[in-house]
Amino acid sequence: MTAPTDMNDWNRKIIEEFRANEGRVGGPFEGAPMILVHHIGAKSGTERVTPLVYFPQPDDQIVIIASKAGAPTNPDWYHNLKANPKITVEVGTETFAVEAAEVEGAERDTIWDAAVAANPGFGEYQTKTSRLIPVLRLTRI
Repeated sequence: MTAPTDMNDWNRKIIEEFRANEGRVGGPFEGAPMILVHHIGAKSGTERVTPLVYFPQPDDQIVIIASKAGAPTNPDWYHNLKANPKITVEVGTETFAVEAAEVEGAERDTIWDAAVAANPGFGEYQTKTSRLIPVLRLTRI
């Protein structure tokens, strides 16, 4: 696993590229829709920014997936959104407020299946872990 400082540096570079290119990044995320999620630390209260692939929904909502590349635990940002669901996101050149909510049951499965069809890597992540990878909906507020 990558050391946290390396991951922070990697994320910082993606964030810089995102902001310099109107929300587009290259490398492993070339062509994928990217979002910058501003979230407040559940324990620290510190604002953090995490770049993620997102899945636009027909109802103008956004779905993000707490895959952590198939790690056995959920990503820190997931816990932060559960504790502080009203956040700000950056999509393209626009910044706006959203409220995050976990999607569960049959609705989660439908969204998950569509996400895996669009980006099969998420399906591979699920095979690496015994946890059910969470799906979250971001609704503009």
